[in-house]
Amino acid sequence: MTVEAAYAACRVIAKREAKNFYYSFRVLPQAKSDAMCAVYAFMRKADDLADDEAITLEARRVAMAAWLGAWRAARSGGATDDPVFIALSDAQTRFAISDELLEDLVRGTTLDLEAEQEGVAGIGVTSADEGVTTYQVYETFEGLYRYCYLVASVVGLVCIKVFGYSDPAAEKLAEETGIAFQLTNILRDVKEDAERGRVYLPLDDMKKAGADVEQIVIATEQGIVGRGVKFLVRCEGERAKEYYKSAEALLPMIDADSRAALWVMVTIYRKLLEKIAAKGYPVSERVSLPTVQKLWILAQGARMARRLKGAR
Repeated sequence: MTVEAAYAACRVIAKREAKNFYYSFRVLPQAKSDAMCAVYAFMRKADDLADDEAITLEARRVAMAAWLGAWRAARSGGATDDPVFIALSDAQTRFAISDELLEDLVRGTTLDLEAEQEGVAGIGVTSADEGVTTYQVYETFEGLYRYCYLVASVVGLVCIKVFGYSDPAAEKLAEETGIAFQLTNILRDVKEDAERGRVYLPLDDMKKAGADVEQIVIATEQGIVGRGVKFLVRCEGERAKEYYKSAEALLPMIDADSRAALWVMVTIYRKLLEKIAAKGYPVSERVSLPTVQKLWILAQGARMARRLKGAR
């Protein structure tokens, strides 16, 4: 398979699956857009293996280990016909994306496959219908931050490798921008995560808010949201807003030909958080931005890209 064909296959995956991210890819120069599609396709495969609830947890671990082994072998010079591996290898060479960053990315994906996670407690909640259900909950925000770093900040660090930057301070800002994105995802997915036995609102924050895991489960299942849960999710939303300030500081540090892509990405996620906040941080429904709004943001980004190109 040619590198061009491999990139084309990754673009099909990104266009079909990337949702919010793909809008930002479209305002990048071709080489950078191709690289982002390759990175996304790699991430997507890791996520799909980790989240495949049609097979057991152990089977997912085995499948993930086999896939990761195949990627490592390909990176070591072994033959491969996997278009994602072929395209990603080319992108890594073009944009100096280290294997270590991608290993961290996969490490984040596999956290939920671990039988025991440091800093994660199993909290039992009793219901009349199902008996006791155990929910995996981070004990502290510091532990949750580490999770967010691996699943989102590492993506940000890979993105800025493709986007281009010269000031090392951009790396910490990209890390914190990833935290903003992942906190937004957590607030959007409270119900969906709880259905999978996971609560990503940390126990120390629950205690401060006067909430607990049982109240969160009741809120997601029955729509009965107590004062403690309302206060908790609002506080996490305010925390996310603070991290978005890092995205504002990061934008001018990115190479001009990629600035519009970052702006599109940040604007979509920030608008999503604003919509969640405007609806009172609901935890029994999944809030999303309509496609027409995303297309409007994309159009604004395209104008920004043309303006920046003309200014060079």
